[in-house]
Amino acid sequence: MTTAANARVRTSTLATSRRVLLLVDFINPLRFEGAEALAPAAVEAARATAALKRQFRAEGWTTVYVNDNFGHWRSDESLLMRECRRSGGHAAQLARLLAPAKDDLFVLKPRHSGFYQTPLALLLDELKAKDLVITGLAADYCVQCTAMDAYVRGLRVWVPGDCTAAESPQRKETALQWMKDTLKARIDPAASGGKRRTERRRVSA
Repeated sequence: MTTAANARVRTSTLATSRRVLLLVDFINPLRFEGAEALAPAAVEAARATAALKRQFRAEGWTTVYVNDNFGHWRSDESLLMRECRRSGGHAAQLARLLAPAKDDLFVLKPRHSGFYQTPLALLLDELKAKDLVITGLAADYCVQCTAMDAYVRGLRVWVPGDCTAAESPQRKETALQWMKDTLKARIDPAASGGKRRTERRRVSA
């Protein structure tokens, strides 16, 4: 059973991945104040993230889902996916667009940052990650908190603007600009292809 203190790893040994894609709170039943305003933008961000995730997979990089447990301490990814599908509407769309692949990793978090009281830092160390691409919901809450904690740990951060969403365009833009100015994060959209070509990972022996 996955908990907020455990990450599910499907292989006995992890290949190294200098670059890691984080999907923050995309598997989401959207049952909170402000969800109605966020939902349409969240689906658009999920579409852009799905395309980026396919690119990462083709280039051999690792994807990690970092998802809120929504206060249900016995939750795991399967329960979350079923709940989102049952919810219908935008929540089901998010689950369809970004269903985890069997070799993706999954970490549950109890609070805003993906690093707080989770094994994410240990997992990234195991992967020998240096560059973190952070996508998800919401740009001005969990994405921003996760990006800040990544920055203080010495990781290079890219938050693709088209792969995040907030309850308003203004809130999203303010958060992205803050991350750019304060965390030295890239915020250029994934759809642009980025300014720098990704390299293929070197697989550990």
